[in-house]
Amino acid sequence: MKEFKAESKKLMELMIHSIYTNKEIFLREIISNASDAIDKLHYQSLTDKKMKIKKDDFAIIIKANKDARTLTVSDNGIGMTKEELETNLGTIAKSGSLDFKEQNKKKENIDIIGQFGVGFYSAFMVASKVEVISKAYGSSESYSWTSTGIEGYTIKKSNKEHYGTDIILTIKDEEEYNRYLEDYELKNLIKKYSDYITYPIKMEVINDKKTKLETINSLVPLWKRNKKDISEEEYNTFYSDKFFDYEKPLSHIHTKAEGTLEYNSLLYIPSHASYNYYSKEYEKGLQLYSNGVLIMEKCADLIPDYFSFVKGIVDSSDLSLNISREMLQQNKVLKTIAHHIEKHIKNELICMQKERRDDYLKFWEAFGLQIKAGIYNSYGMDKEQLQDLLMFYSSKEDKLVTLKEYLEHNKDEKSIYYACGSSIDQIKTLPQVEAMASKDILLCSNYLDEFVFKVMDKYENKDFKNVCSDHIDLDTEEEKEELKTFNENAKDLLDFMENELDVQEVKFTNRLKNHPVCLSTAGEISVEMEKVMNAMPTNESVNAQKILEINSHHPIAQKLQELYKKDKEELKKYSKVLYAQARLIEGLPIDNPTDITNLICDILVK
Repeated sequence: MKEFKAESKKLMELMIHSIYTNKEIFLREIISNASDAIDKLHYQSLTDKKMKIKKDDFAIIIKANKDARTLTVSDNGIGMTKEELETNLGTIAKSGSLDFKEQNKKKENIDIIGQFGVGFYSAFMVASKVEVISKAYGSSESYSWTSTGIEGYTIKKSNKEHYGTDIILTIKDEEEYNRYLEDYELKNLIKKYSDYITYPIKMEVINDKKTKLETINSLVPLWKRNKKDISEEEYNTFYSDKFFDYEKPLSHIHTKAEGTLEYNSLLYIPSHASYNYYSKEYEKGLQLYSNGVLIMEKCADLIPDYFSFVKGIVDSSDLSLNISREMLQQNKVLKTIAHHIEKHIKNELICMQKERRDDYLKFWEAFGLQIKAGIYNSYGMDKEQLQDLLMFYSSKEDKLVTLKEYLEHNKDEKSIYYACGSSIDQIKTLPQVEAMASKDILLCSNYLDEFVFKVMDKYENKDFKNVCSDHIDLDTEEEKEELKTFNENAKDLLDFMENELDVQEVKFTNRLKNHPVCLSTAGEISVEMEKVMNAMPTNESVNAQKILEINSHHPIAQKLQELYKKDKEELKKYSKVLYAQARLIEGLPIDNPTDITNLICDILVK
């Protein structure tokens, strides 16, 4: 007997007791593996004209023997050699299906259900022994792989005549497992989990004392069935099986188009981003079929980048089975289908936003960044398509709102106000935000937010205004004139401070309440944009045009004026401390923290 590797033993035990808590799915996993094996041989028959195999010849056969307590799942697929049995079944999580896909990754018309190599071992949840008898297509020899669990396995020669694989499960003796030997239970499990398999799944039934093979599954792909005949559970099961996600999707979009353009599509909006979604390794695309035959595993041209999280299938009789990737890129039918799909996705998201808000909030948490990137990466060209999907945190509503909702709640405002920072709590404490407490301000804690506003420019003819810029003008004409006079009278003081600091300008303001100072910016680059751009892996440095604003109503204003008259050296210290304070409030670093702390101590002891 050969032993599984130590890691494989641990993984098998963890999988049986933790990963698969629903024992009945073992049959689904084994049938999916059988479908994989047939897919591989079918694929080879399409590419090798010497092979005289028709799709109608393929089948998966299930037999239960109550007396022997065995359940057998047989297929006439590609089969396995001795080496493949050793490689694929001797090491848990070693997937022959995945290897096959990797070897044929440049070829598109191949559909593999099981990619991760652990599903087969779910059989040990219900079986005390598993035997796999297999003969590879074109081989003269067959072999048997046998295991009773984590102890190990044996491989020996067998006498199987026909190519393909038989998986024989010896069902455990406990009463709870008896149901897996009952025909009615097995039929229910096939209909529940594997009805969409495109090959006949047959069982032995007795009619008029004669044993016959009866096809149990519908053989009609789920996406080609009538929507009213499909339950929510069937939609979710199909999604789980097809896309290896054991969390329910947030929504599905099932479409059938007829007329000048015919296609069926079944699209899903996942409830969470996959582990590699926001990485370069992620490959977008929908599975593309022609009359039920796979043309391309991931057709990227069917969905735009900003909807790349959508998973699903498109099946069109208007596409040729032999169409190439290059031809697809120029295909008018495909472009039309893609346009329709984009509209369906947008409409479903808007519907979710209005009618199932909790689901939309889950979607936004998972994929909101992708929607924002869609606007920014297109330089605002796609804003009409995406802007109503955007959400931001409202200071008045104390929750996420859309831009349309913001305007509905603030009909009298001429602009859309926003503020940016590292977190919602940090933004709330900004002096500029506190000073505009009467306004509804969008609090933006994502690094893309301000860039999105910049490229959008306007929403429903209202511009976006950063409350931390120097362009905010909420004063009356009288207040403006009074502040102008105040700054003119203090011009020498302000020039002196400006010469001591690395800022564009120093000025007094009356827009602050209790805070002594704040930083605002002039020009197109804000403080937050400076932080984001300088964090990028480039050698270029970006600096916002910073303005130090001093509260004209705060006692510090008078103190500065007194120091300018009596002690300019002390004024230098105050200037540097106030500027450091303003930088800290904005979340900017201080170049010389030791010097600043020493200056603070000098001021405190006087």
